[in-house]
This record gives sequence, C-alpha cells and structure tokens, in this order.
Amino acid sequence: MTQTAPFTPRPEPLAAHLRAVLVLGLPLIGSNVAQMLVHVTDTVMLGWYGVPELAAGVLATGVFFFMFLLGNGFAMAVLGRVSAALGAGDEAQMRRETRMGLWLSLIFGLAALPVFWWSGAILRALGQDPVLSQMAQEYLRMNWLGLPASLVVAVLKSYLAAQERTRVVLWITLLAVGLNAALNWALIFGNWGAPEMGLRGAAISSVLVALISAGLAALYAARGPGLAHVELFARFWRPDWPAFFAVARMGLPIGFATVFEAGMFQASALMMGWIGVVELAAHGIALELASLTFMVHMGLSHAATVRTGRALGRRDAPGLRVGAVAAVIWSLAFAVLTVGVFLGLPGALVGLFLDRSAEQAPAILALGIRLLAVAALFQMFDSLQVMAMGLLRGVHDTRVPMWIAGGSYWLVGIPISYLLAFPAGLGAVGLWLGLVAGLAVAALALMARFWRRDWIAA
Repeated sequence: MTQTAPFTPRPEPLAAHLRAVLVLGLPLIGSNVAQMLVHVTDTVMLGWYGVPELAAGVLATGVFFFMFLLGNGFAMAVLGRVSAALGAGDEAQMRRETRMGLWLSLIFGLAALPVFWWSGAILRALGQDPVLSQMAQEYLRMNWLGLPASLVVAVLKSYLAAQERTRVVLWITLLAVGLNAALNWALIFGNWGAPEMGLRGAAISSVLVALISAGLAALYAARGPGLAHVELFARFWRPDWPAFFAVARMGLPIGFATVFEAGMFQASALMMGWIGVVELAAHGIALELASLTFMVHMGLSHAATVRTGRALGRRDAPGLRVGAVAAVIWSLAFAVLTVGVFLGLPGALVGLFLDRSAEQAPAILALGIRLLAVAALFQMFDSLQVMAMGLLRGVHDTRVPMWIAGGSYWLVGIPISYLLAFPAGLGAVGLWLGLVAGLAVAALALMARFWRRDWIAA
C-alpha cells in the first residue's frame, strides 16, 4: 500500500501577490487618509472659530485618540483572526471572534468614561492651562459616547476588510468625512438654522458621525451581499468566553504597542516645546507630512495582515512568505518615492503650512526643511516597522512585538532624542535623529522576528 505525500499548496507567483496586495491595500490607504481628514477638518474649523477653541480641541483630541489607540487593538486582533478563520474556511470562528471583538470594544469604551469625565484634572496635572483644560473636559464629557461607537466602527471595518470588502470600508469613511464637515459647519458656527455651539458643536458632531458610521457598518455587515447568512448579530447577547479571551490576549498587546509608538512622538513634541516655539511649529509641520505618508504604509500593513492571516489559516507556508515579500516591496517602493519628494521639494511642502508674511515664517521654513530631510531618513525604517507589525499580527504574534516596540521607542528612541537634543546641543535635528534610532531598532528587531520563524510549523 503506497502512501501519498501531504498536499502542499503551489505558491502563486510574486506578481500575483503584488497585485493582490495593491488591490486590497489601495482602498485601505484611502480609508486611512480619509480618517485623517476627519481630524484635519475639526482642526481647521475650530481654528476658524477661535484660538481658545482650537487649543482646547487639540487637547481633547489628544486624550480621545490616546484612548482610541489603546482600544483599537481589539479591532486589529479581529483583522488578523478573522483572516485566518476565513483562510481555514471556518465562518463560525469568524463570527464568534468578531462578536467578542465588539464586546471588548464596547466594554473598553464604556470603561473609559472616568478618564473623559475627569479629564480636566488629568490635563491640569500634566501642566496644561486650567481654562483650556476645563474646555477640553466639557468637550470630552459630551463626546465620550463617541469612543465606544468609534471602536465598534473599527471592529466592523476589520471584519469587512478581512473578507477583502475594502471598498465598503473606504466609502463609509468618506461619508464620515463629508458628514463631519457638514455638521461642524452647522453646529460650530450656527449655520443652516442650527444654534452656534462652538466647541460643544464639534463634540456633538463627532458623536453623531461615530454613531451613524457604526450604524451603517453594522447594517452592511448584517445585510450586505453574501454576508446575511453569517448572522453576525444573532444572539449577540450570548458570551463566548474562549473567543473573548483569545481576542483580548491578542488585542491588548497591539493596543499597548500602538500607544508606545504614539507616545514617543507625543514625548518628542513635549521636548521640542522645551527648545522653542519656532522649533515646535517646524516639528508639527514635518510630523504632519510624515503622518500623511504613514497612512499609506498603515494601509499596506493592514493588507499584509489580511493576506498573511489567510495564508496561515489555510496552512500555506510558501504563500505566506511570498505574500509577505510582496507587501514589503510595495511599502519600500512608496518609502523610496517619499524620500525623493521630501528631499526634492521640502520648501514647497513646508510652505503649504505657512503664511510667508509672518515674522517667524522664514525661521520655521528653514528648520522645517532640515527636519523633513531627517523625516526622509526614517521613511525606510518607519515603513519596515509598521509592515513588520502587520505581518506579525497576521500570524497572531503580538505579545513579544509589544515589548520590542516599548523597548525600541522608550529605551532607545526617547533617551537618544534627549541626549542629542540637549547635552549634545543638536537641538531639534538631534531630537529627530533619536526618533530615527528608535524606529530603526524596532524595524530591524520586528522584521528579524518575522523572517526567522516558520509560522506554519509553529
């Protein structure tokens, strides 16, 4: 009696993986950029209304997004776990883990209420202006319901993206951008017969946009073409503790890793403020440009999570590795393009954010150009670290990457930034070189972890 060899999937060529990553990634990139435009719209419109409202809005948004990034780890866990379940052909597991991701997001969002309610005291303890802190607290108390709603949207977007329904994710986000702008126009300024509410109007607008987005995403997830048979929300009240703890164990480290990285950049802004106003302004402009390019890498990273998770689910080791190569190629290609733009057109890019007639504009422009050159230097490392995170999430590896991120950003990046900026006397440029060091260590360590292991055998 002869024995047949175990089936080994025939790997698709690299070109097929390159196309698949791009088709999946482009709508996710668009969704990330659109999500950023929601924040930009709030900032611009509050700036039109008044400087105190703008400053308080910036403080409040910082608190909101810190909590959102921490809770968003559950959505990222759902992205990786649902992709693997679909790769294995297990729709029941997909449904179970998405439901529990929604449970975790709602629980986290509601548990964050004390932070929002007493945010004024927290901000004052961090040295912020008492009047602005009180204004920010009023905004957050009105907007706290927006956090669980936003986290639900994130989970449902992950559920849909894992099924490669990324165009729906993009359209929901674009609708949120337009709706947010319209509601801001009405409620902040009192247009179209609405009361003029200023900062409170921005808070109400944010809550309404989050609730409407959650409703639309839930409606499509429940009744969209090819999705109704999954019955995602049937018996939603019933707990599924194995799935609950599986998503929690994967999601919490993702949330902390994201906060570690975001915290490094927040700390850099704080240290830049110690140097001077010109330096802080130039830092903000360069970071805004770098954040925009980061949205592209994040979209590709999410696509990599889906593709890697699918390969893991169907036990396709060759497909997992070739797909990972394709994702890295696209991310590096965009990084190279970004380096060229940052080095070739720095004055034009920084100048977009400046009134050239302002007294300090020349100094900000000159420093912004230098910082953009350093931003070009860390494009490669930034693209590699976020891509490595996406690949590792696809194979459900999040705990060790969390510690790698924490060590790289807070034991390497921040100390080097401080030493180069202050004792070494390099100022703003030295501070940014420290950021490069932190990102470089994270990128190399995370990539080494992914490529050195056989995840299918593990």
